[in-house]
Amino acid sequence: MKTIEVHLGERSYSIHVESNLLLKIPFLLSEKNIGQKWIIISQQRLMELFGFELMTLLKENEFNVDFITLPMGETAKSLNEYSRIISQMIELSCDRSSTILALGGGVVGDVSGFAAASFMRGIKYYQIPTTLLAMVDSSIGGKTGINTSEGKNLIGSIYQPQGVLVDPTNLNFLSREEVHAGLGEVIKYGAIQDSNFLNDISEWLDDIESFPFEKAIYRSCEIKAEIVSLDEREGGIRRLLNFGHTIGHALEANLGYGKIRHGEAIALGMKCAGWISEQLNFMSNSENQFLVQTIDKLTLPSTAKMDYDSILSFVKKDKKFRNGVLHFVVLDALGKGTICDKVSYDLIKESLKIL
Repeated sequence: MKTIEVHLGERSYSIHVESNLLLKIPFLLSEKNIGQKWIIISQQRLMELFGFELMTLLKENEFNVDFITLPMGETAKSLNEYSRIISQMIELSCDRSSTILALGGGVVGDVSGFAAASFMRGIKYYQIPTTLLAMVDSSIGGKTGINTSEGKNLIGSIYQPQGVLVDPTNLNFLSREEVHAGLGEVIKYGAIQDSNFLNDISEWLDDIESFPFEKAIYRSCEIKAEIVSLDEREGGIRRLLNFGHTIGHALEANLGYGKIRHGEAIALGMKCAGWISEQLNFMSNSENQFLVQTIDKLTLPSTAKMDYDSILSFVKKDKKFRNGVLHFVVLDALGKGTICDKVSYDLIKESLKIL
C-alpha cells in the first residue's frame, strides 16, 4: 500500500492508495472502532456497487453502521439535502462520537464533509472517493460545501478528514466521460507544479486504454498533499490549485449544475487561463499550445451556446475575490503556477471565445 501524509499538526492524516483497498477498510479502521455509530453517506447506485458490500464487511467486524443516500448530481449539494442528512443522523441516534464514511465522488464528499463539520459542532469523517476527480482532488484538503443559486460552494468550511482511502479499481465502473473529467484535474497538477508530470500525462493520453491511473493518482495526491501541508487555509500557495477554476466554476453555474461535469468545466477553464497567461506574457505561445493540445486529448462537451455576460456575472461572485480584487491563477511557465491580480473582465471575456 502506498501512503502519502498530509502534514497539518494535530489535523494530520494519511492518504492510502491501493487497488482493492475497499476490502481492507474494516481492518484499516479497526483501531478507530470504539463502539460508536458509523454512517456511510453515499448514493443508491454506489451503495449497490460498493456500499452494501462495505457495510457487510464492517458489520462482520463489529462496526455499528447505517447508511444515508443522496440524489445523483449537484442537486445533492443543496440546503435541503444537507438538512435531510442532519435529520436522518438524529433519527439514527448519532452523537458526537459518530463517524461518517463519505463513499462517492466530489458531491458526496463535499456534502458529507460539511455535515461532519457542522453536526454537533464537528464529528470525525473519512473520505472514500469513487471517482477519479475525487481521488486526486476534492477528497484531499478538507474543503467542504454546498451550492446556492448564486454560485458553487458559497456555503462551507475547511474541515479535514481523518483519512482518505483511495481504491483505483473503482474507476472500472466509471463512464469514459467521468474518467476524462477527472483527467482534467490530473492535468492541472502537472500544469501548476510539475512539467515532467505534464509531459508524462500528455504521452499517456495518446493511449488511454493503457493509462497508468494508479501512478497518476499517486503523483496527483502527492502534489496536493504537499501544497495543503504548506497552506491549509488557502492564504498563499494553495490558491494555485484553483488554476482553471475561476472560469470553470462560472461555466458550471451558467450552463447549470449537472449539465457539465466539474472536471470538464475546469479543463475548459484551464484553456482560457492558459490563453490569458500567454496574453499577459507569462507563458510562451509554444507552452500554451502544448497545454491546449494536451487538454484537447480529452473528450469535452460543446460550448457553442455560451452567454458571455452571464458567465462574467458568475465570475464576479467568485470566492477568489479579496477586497474587490480577483486573484487569478496563471502560468509563468508549464509546471509553474502563479497568482495575478491584473486579469480584467474584458480579458476573461475574450478568453471565452477560444472555446
